[in-house]
Amino acid sequence: MLTRAAREVFGEIECDQLVVADGGEGATDAVLNATGGVKRGVSAHDPRMAPIQASYGSLRDGRAIVEAASASGLTLVPCEKRDPLIATSYGTGELILAALADGARDITLALGGVATVDGGTGCGRALGVRFLDAEGRELEGRGRDLERVAEIDVSRLDSRIAQARITVMNDVTNPLVGANGAARVFGPQKGASSEVVERLERGMVNYAAALRRCFGVDPTQIVGGGAAGGLGAFAALFLKGEMKSGIDAVLDLVNFDARLQGVDLVVTGEGRTDEQSCYGKVVQGIGRRAKRLGVPVVALSGALGAGASALFDDGIESFATTIDAPMTLESAMERAKELYYFGAIRMFRLVRAGMKIADKAVKPSND
Repeated sequence: MLTRAAREVFGEIECDQLVVADGGEGATDAVLNATGGVKRGVSAHDPRMAPIQASYGSLRDGRAIVEAASASGLTLVPCEKRDPLIATSYGTGELILAALADGARDITLALGGVATVDGGTGCGRALGVRFLDAEGRELEGRGRDLERVAEIDVSRLDSRIAQARITVMNDVTNPLVGANGAARVFGPQKGASSEVVERLERGMVNYAAALRRCFGVDPTQIVGGGAAGGLGAFAALFLKGEMKSGIDAVLDLVNFDARLQGVDLVVTGEGRTDEQSCYGKVVQGIGRRAKRLGVPVVALSGALGAGASALFDDGIESFATTIDAPMTLESAMERAKELYYFGAIRMFRLVRAGMKIADKAVKPSND
């Protein structure tokens, strides 16, 4: 639709479309769409350890992308059954194992959208790590087990992990524990009552102490360690993962910088652009990359909110909105395709006007 609008205004011009995401759900599809990789099905377990069919993305040159949400996602658990004390990230570990077995040695792990607050213990258990209580009994790797972790045995961690490069898509900076930590910030979103949140927090503090004894570092200082219910800290310590902005990781996977060569204009957008867009979202990431390469960017969004203008510093030259009159959200959604198309027409006509002004400015005077 965007290409059709551009050609209506400019004629037969060359347009290239690229689907991207800023990490979490949808990242795999975006990367596969851009790179021609394939989605591989895996028999795994959901957050309640029920058998499911999950998947990961297999790319060229021994690369893979694993979405934690594919096997451990919040959407896999009905609202009335969501319980982070029970939920486990075991399925995420199964996806990583499947990618390793397929020969992948460069794995991108997309965090976000999970149902778990287990500190990544479930994922670790699938990969061979043993979490033991004070009596030496192996724990299941669920949120309720965090308060019982006394010892961590990494001797059976899958040896292929050491041969792999792990990149972690992570767009939050929450620490493992504390007021902004995994339990208190993300627990309520996953079905935890206030009492359960405090139990998970106590468990996470105990788990952090066990991690400190095992690795000799303070896990509470890992920026983003609280992401995905503590899966961020697990990936950083057990997998030696490199934390990276989700949008930057996706743009690297799809070779975005190379695709900008010879491009005159980039068009991006989202449903609503506001101050939240300035914290690692798609529009900001696209703008920054294009700005470094000297390519102008315009954004077409459903609506604009407070703080959107900060993106001017990130390479976004201007914004256009799809709505053309005061209307309800319901009306805008019903007319989304129509509004998007004519919003694109208006935007491209403004771009064309700017090109005419620039062309006139550089032409020599007849005087």
